Amino acid sequence: MAIPIAILDCDLLLHGRGSKILDRFDLDSVSDDFLLTHFGFPRDFILYLVDLLREALCRRTQRSRAISPEVQVLAALGFYTSGSFQTSMGDTIGISQASMSRCVSNVTRALVEKASQFITFNREPSFEEFQRVAGFPGVLGVLDCVQVAIKAPNSEDSTYVNKKGFHSVACQLVCDARGLLLSAETHWPGGLEDTVVLERSTVHKHLQDNKEGWLLGDGRYPLRKWLMTPMGRPESPAEFQYNLAHEATHEIVDRTFRAIQTRFRCLDGTKGYLQYSPEKSSSILLACCVLHNVSLQSGLDAWTLERTEPLEQPKILEQRPEDRDSQAEELRKQIILKHFS
Repeated sequence: MAIPIAILDCDLLLHGRGSKILDRFDLDSVSDDFLLTHFGFPRDFILYLVDLLREALCRRTQRSRAISPEVQVLAALGFYTSGSFQTSMGDTIGISQASMSRCVSNVTRALVEKASQFITFNREPSFEEFQRVAGFPGVLGVLDCVQVAIKAPNSEDSTYVNKKGFHSVACQLVCDARGLLLSAETHWPGGLEDTVVLERSTVHKHLQDNKEGWLLGDGRYPLRKWLMTPMGRPESPAEFQYNLAHEATHEIVDRTFRAIQTRFRCLDGTKGYLQYSPEKSSSILLACCVLHNVSLQSGLDAWTLERTEPLEQPKILEQRPEDRDSQAEELRKQIILKHFS
């Protein structure tokens, strides 16, 4: 059955201009290729997303003849996947640029409200899935902190200037072997060191007393019993094998974020930066992370659209003697002896 979507430019009605006769955008009248090209997702997923967010979107648009949930979702997907409020996108679904902006705000808030439902550590550990990647045992997830470019805040706040000299929000991600996000903390100022973000994060609190398994982090992080890092100066063949397995497994989180940036081009710094405050930029980033998990759980491939440029090699953290964790060092030694010798 054809699903009619009411198209209405609220700006015109609110200012008393134009006709009140609604045009119709019929999803069944366009091809799957059209939906993928303009909105980044197949038909079934778009319909599922509309149903998932319908209550929240209707709650925010109580006034009569408001823009339908279907059109709000299409507008937001069009922005997330293109990074643009271009007139052509609004023309495609029949709304103005101003209405596009309101739709993106509504859908972003609705997705952020769903974050705890779709991004959670409360899943069975996927030890075997991780071990099949490169033989690294006991992995709960892989950890990284990434930067998303934003416009400079109005205030003279240098905390958002990262080490590369541009303004950004930092996003700490943990994902499983399939690229499903277990944690996404998107609200950190880009000027914070990755180690500081970790120390202040809910992941740090969550895993302090963890008794089984560990995360994998790159050389920027300190070695902990719940966070295995590479050997800074491997010497034996077993230590080299450990590092190779660590790198191949940890790469999953890098691939995952590259795939997210590629699908959601509003996050791709090579095409510009998010034109919003740090708070709204963080919400858009979290909304895209939620969409990533929702799409993955719906059967879409996490890495179909992955970019393939080479990874930046992190600088190895030189830990002060007083910061070293002897128990973690012994645990890493035992992992190397048991699994890589």
